[in-house]
This record gives sequence, C-alpha cells and structure tokens, in this order.
Amino acid sequence: MLNAPGSIPASLQISSSPSRKSVRGKIVLALIFVAAIAAYFYFDLKQYLTLESLKAHRDQLLAYTNAHFVAAVAIFSALYVLQTTFSLPGGALLTLTGGFLFGSVLGTLIVVVPATLGATLAFLVARYLLRDWVERKFGDRLEAFQKGFARNAFSYLLTLRLIPLFPFFLVNLVSGLTRISLGTYVAATALGIIPGTFVFANAGRQLGSINSLSDVASPAVLGAFGLLGLFALVPVLYRKFRGKA
Repeated sequence: MLNAPGSIPASLQISSSPSRKSVRGKIVLALIFVAAIAAYFYFDLKQYLTLESLKAHRDQLLAYTNAHFVAAVAIFSALYVLQTTFSLPGGALLTLTGGFLFGSVLGTLIVVVPATLGATLAFLVARYLLRDWVERKFGDRLEAFQKGFARNAFSYLLTLRLIPLFPFFLVNLVSGLTRISLGTYVAATALGIIPGTFVFANAGRQLGSINSLSDVASPAVLGAFGLLGLFALVPVLYRKFRGKA
C-alpha cells in the first residue's frame, strides 16, 4: 500500500517506537539512581553507617536480632542490596555488622547473597544504560580488550574481586560495559567476595576492639588477598604460555 504524501512509513513507525521506549526507560532508570544517591547525601544517611554509630547501638541491634531473627536477616539483606545496587558508601561497615549480628560463618553467607544480588543489579543497570553507547563510541579501540576479557572473564573478574585495591562498586559498573556473560559474572563475584567477607564478618565478632575499619584490613590481610588474586590468574597465564609454545 502506498503511503500518503508527507506521512511516515509504517515500518519506520514500528521500528522507532521501541527505540523511543528504550530511551525513556533509560532516562527513568537514570533518574531513579540520581534521586536515590541524592537522597542518601541530602538526608545525611551516612551518619548511620559509621563505626561509632554501630557501637552506640550494638545492644539494641543485638537484642532485636535475637528476638526477631528472620526479620533482622530480611532487613539487613534488603539494606545491603540497596547499598550495593546504588553504589553507596558503607559496604565494609555493613559486612562488619553482619558478622557482629549473625556470627562469622552465617554472617558471611548472609552478606554474600545480597552483596552478589546487589552487584548483579548494578552490573545490569550499567550494561543497560551505558554499554551500547560505549560500543558505538569506542567499539573499534576496545575490540581487542573486549575479546581478551571475555575469553578469560572468570579469572580476571575473580582477581578483581579478591584484590581489595579495586573498589567494589567500580568493578560492578565497569564489568557491565564488557561482554562478560551474566552467569560468569555472578559466579566470579559470589566466589571472589567470600574471603574478604569472612575477614570482616569475623572481625565483627570483636567489635569492641575495633577502632577503625583500617584495623581489619591489615597489611598481612591485604597481602594474602593479593596472593589469592594472583593465583586466580594462573589459568590465564598458563593458556598464554601454552599458546606461545
């Protein structure tokens, strides 16, 4: 059928509609993130995520946890998911709190699950909002990096998770811009954060003796994480040397 003069072809109308919806969706999602981060700083919520605040309310928190264990786990997990998804400060203190409230081993498990979920949501948001733009803008220059990272994605991401030099939220966001699969990302994240989570959760059991979060991350602990991170790269190095041979 011929189109009337000056009208937009039906095929173009159909193809442009999803594009407009996609743009609107990205704008709405970006605004939600901006609003959440702005609210965090506007209402000064960081005052509740300090070591001093945790120590001041330790008795009340412990009493509530003992009386309402399931509710305490649910509230703690929800807060951890929100903190990680929106890349807000306070992850280390929340992990310390998890160890204090739930114990070293159980606290580690309770932290790893929402931390992985929140990291996955942050990863998906970064991929949805920014990866197409990055591919269009820098696709040619990043092609070799994208292929290399995707080929050894699990080892690379595991190393980034194990070595605490790389901020947790930054790894979440940057990973979303790569071609790593969702399953690989979730597995490497969940496995890679276990050692650090256990260290902080275990330290939470001695909350009274901790004066600063830096007391937990001693040079010996950081060195151990570094060695674990390098060990995770062994498969990559092996494949490279085998390829050269």
